[in-house]
Amino acid sequence: MRFQNLMLRACVTVAIAASTTALAGDAPAATQAAGPVTAIKAGRLVDVAAGRVRNDQVVLVQDGRITAVGPAGTTPVPAGAKVIDLSGHTVLPGLIDTHTHVTSDPATPPYHHYGISVPRQALIGARFARDTLLSGVTTIRNVGAAGYTDVALRDAISAGDVIGPRILASGPALGITGGHCDGNMLAPEFHEQAEGVADGPVAVRAMVRRNVKYGADVIKYCGTGGVFSKGTRVGAQQYTPEEVAAIVDEAHMHGRKVAVHAHGANGIKVALRAGVDTIEHASLIDDEGLKLAKEKGAFLSMDIYNTEYTQSEGPKRGELEEFLRKDREVAQAQRDNFRKAVQMGIKLTMGTDTGVHPHRDAPKQLAVMVDYGMTPMQAIQAATWVGAQALGIEGEVGQIAPGYAADIIAVGGDPLANVRAFADVGFVMKGGEVYKQ
Repeated sequence: MRFQNLMLRACVTVAIAASTTALAGDAPAATQAAGPVTAIKAGRLVDVAAGRVRNDQVVLVQDGRITAVGPAGTTPVPAGAKVIDLSGHTVLPGLIDTHTHVTSDPATPPYHHYGISVPRQALIGARFARDTLLSGVTTIRNVGAAGYTDVALRDAISAGDVIGPRILASGPALGITGGHCDGNMLAPEFHEQAEGVADGPVAVRAMVRRNVKYGADVIKYCGTGGVFSKGTRVGAQQYTPEEVAAIVDEAHMHGRKVAVHAHGANGIKVALRAGVDTIEHASLIDDEGLKLAKEKGAFLSMDIYNTEYTQSEGPKRGELEEFLRKDREVAQAQRDNFRKAVQMGIKLTMGTDTGVHPHRDAPKQLAVMVDYGMTPMQAIQAATWVGAQALGIEGEVGQIAPGYAADIIAVGGDPLANVRAFADVGFVMKGGEVYKQ
């Protein structure tokens, strides 16, 4: 009997403690005050999901998120709200760049980067993150950075230490020995090797796990040669089908999407058959590859803007003639294949390869996308909600709609009539905070 009484008292004590804990946990949520409201008056608002422009709209923002969007005449603005009048502007979601190298300086001569430490690269990235954000790009996917500098930069931005876009970071890109993602610039006696080099199915799985361990949001590997790598042929396949299958399987098992640097047709098709999520560059994709991309629902991220910069500025910084020649060889083919992809209805994002050209110039690619077959609306969609889908964050960013992060930009005039308006984005908000007005 005494034992039963003790047990009953213990049960009552636990129940009271649990009840008290639950009430204590609920109290802050019940009493937490909502933040101030910001009301944006939009003369024109681009609804990227519907593919149309809505006139005379109001967007309400609170606690970093969009709470309401509607016509000015029927959308009440709460008393005391801060009003931002963009009645003379076109308002859009913040742009998304799916291919960046935010810790890279495009003005750096080829061999000069050997004197730049990993901490210095992170600080360089802080500078270019700011440039990126102020250009109107509020989300980037960074595909390749030494020493996990892009991971560190992502975390610093999230903590408010520096300003910049939302970052999905890859850390070091995977590559074969002697491939595009290896270090091939020094003589053999220096035994140079990039930190992402991994050969064989077992080694690539281990490298994917290492990147996940150190905070990578996405896995990037090099599936063909490249323009800015000494001794590689742009179209040549790198990694066997077995190695690629291991990379993709391991990454997907950890919930990470896979982006592949792939200029050449064979490397592209190997990647698509293995289930890669996005093809970067896709310069020499053939008709079979285009059909396969359409069938698989893969995204192409094609950097069709930067060749003029490479050809004009490359010689000034001492770029190797090998690199300039390879750029000339693939530039027009890439643009022609971009046009084919548009005509086939393949999913295309805005992937600019900043770091090869100035970070502040990323939005200028939209005009070239229109030059090569897209309508202005398609280009805007590629740089917003289609890009969000490619990155797997379509429920968070990419639209101006209730519940979404308040990543909002504005340009003067009508970008659907003149897409070059994106060269000068005049208003930038990220997460409800105004960074440029």
